[in-house]
Amino acid sequence: MIDEERLAERLVSQLAACTRPVVAFSGGVDSAVVAKAAYLAHGQDAVAVTAIGPAVAADERKMAQRVARGIGIRHELLATHEWRRPAYRRNAPDRCFHCKSELYGAITAWLDAQGELEREILSGANQDDLGDYRPGLQAASDFRVRHPLVECHMGKESVRRLARYWQLPVWDKPASPCLASRIAYGVEVTPDRLRRIETAESILRERGFAVVRVRLHADDLARIEVPRNELARLVEMLDEQLVEHLKQLGFRRVTVDMEGYRSGSLNEFLPVDVLARSVAKATADHDT
Repeated sequence: MIDEERLAERLVSQLAACTRPVVAFSGGVDSAVVAKAAYLAHGQDAVAVTAIGPAVAADERKMAQRVARGIGIRHELLATHEWRRPAYRRNAPDRCFHCKSELYGAITAWLDAQGELEREILSGANQDDLGDYRPGLQAASDFRVRHPLVECHMGKESVRRLARYWQLPVWDKPASPCLASRIAYGVEVTPDRLRRIETAESILRERGFAVVRVRLHADDLARIEVPRNELARLVEMLDEQLVEHLKQLGFRRVTVDMEGYRSGSLNEFLPVDVLARSVAKATADHDT
C-alpha cells in the first residue's frame, strides 16, 4: 500500500492548499476521490455539490448521496436547467460545454447566494481526460475550475487504486456519463428522450447487464452496447417481447452494436480535426 499512501498524501496535500473547496460531485470514482481528499484536508468546511436535472439518472443521484454519506462530506443537491439552453438541446459536438457551463454557473450562483464566492470549485477530471474529446474542460477553464487529479498527474488507474485504498464503494464502478451522452450529435436532447434512455437501460440492467448503453440515433433508433463477451446473451435475450417493451418506450427500431461497448463511441462520428483541436486545447490549457 506504500504507493497508495504516497498518492493519498500527494492529493490531500494538493487539496489542503485550496481555499474552502466545493467539489462538482457526480458520485463516480473520480469526483469521489477528490471529495474524499477534500474532506480529509478540510473536514466539514469542504462541500460536494451534485447537479440534478433530466440527464442525471435517479440511480446515479442515489449513488452520489450514498457515497457522500460514507465520506462524511457535506452534500448539496443543486437543480440545473441545461435543457433550457437552445445550444444544449441542439446537441452539437460541443453539448458538454453548455452543460458544464450551466453546472459551474449554477454552483457559482449558489456560492454567491451563500456569501462564499471565495471558495474554489474542483472537478474530477483526471490526466487521461486530456487525451479525449472533452469540451466541458473549456467551460471549466471559463469558470476557473481546478482539476486536482490533473494537477497531481493522476490518470484513471491511479484514481481507482486510491479509491480502493480509501475503501470507496465506487472504486470499481464503470464510467457512467450523463444520459445526454447517449444521444447522437444532431439529435435534439429532450427530457422525454432522456427518460426513455434511462428506462431502457434500467430494464437491461435488471436482466443482468451491469455495463450497458442505449444510444439513441435519428429516427428514434436504439443502438444497444454491452461488453463483447455479453453480446451473445443480449442477442438471445432480445426476444420479441423485450423488443416490443423497448418500442413501447418510443423507440422505433432496436439494434445491437456487434462491436460491443466502447466508452464515448458517439465520438467516433466526429471529424478527426475536431478531436485533434479539442485535445490540443485541453493540453495547452493545463500547461498554462
